[in-house]
Amino acid sequence: MELQDQRVLVTGATAGIGQEAAKLFARRGASVVITGRDTERGAQTVAAIEAEGGRAEFIAADLNDIKAVQRLAEHAGEVDVLINNAAATRTRFAPTLEQDAESFDTIFDVNVRGPFFLTAALLPKMIARGSGAIVNISTMYASVGVAEAPVVAAAKAALESFTRSWAAAFGANGIRVNTIAPGPTRTDGAVEALADWLEQLGSATQLGRTADPSEIAEAIVFLASPQASYLTGATVLVDGGFTAI
Repeated sequence: MELQDQRVLVTGATAGIGQEAAKLFARRGASVVITGRDTERGAQTVAAIEAEGGRAEFIAADLNDIKAVQRLAEHAGEVDVLINNAAATRTRFAPTLEQDAESFDTIFDVNVRGPFFLTAALLPKMIARGSGAIVNISTMYASVGVAEAPVVAAAKAALESFTRSWAAAFGANGIRVNTIAPGPTRTDGAVEALADWLEQLGSATQLGRTADPSEIAEAIVFLASPQASYLTGATVLVDGGFTAI
């Protein structure tokens, strides 16, 4: 229970990696605030955590809406750990010659603008307390050329840049900032969006398979925990070795 009495905010936590991370934080003793757009799935996630004896609450928020980001920060209050996981999973990804402006804006609003201003709103209380941990969730595609989804790759690369900038800016305040960059992961959203291509990507990793969301969650919780107390400014690729060679 190394996270006992820690308050953790996980964005995009009603499904997939975010949901698994929220459940694992609760199992490790944290009080978890989960966010997402779907109130029904939010309630189901809270119920699942509470059924295991954990503590959780749900705050509905769409990170595409800057006012909603501000309200989320206000309602969440003081948090010890922030997991910037929300992503524009329902937005159409496209190669450069097919990318439309509306989807471009949505991808950057959710993956870049939302995390930036949510983090900026929560940082003052972390600074005043003299401690905090932030984990940004990127993708292995931020480290390689991606012909089919250059805008997503660019947005996540920007999030990784925030990690380094925030680590430099707030390390002296006792705040650690790191990134997890997952490889192909078998979430419902990925299966729906990528279909057979997901398995092909998994086969192309050095481990020869896709990840289970729980495996990514373990890495997220580790980076947020006291066990990673000397780790900041890093991007940890949890990609089955895809980018290793």
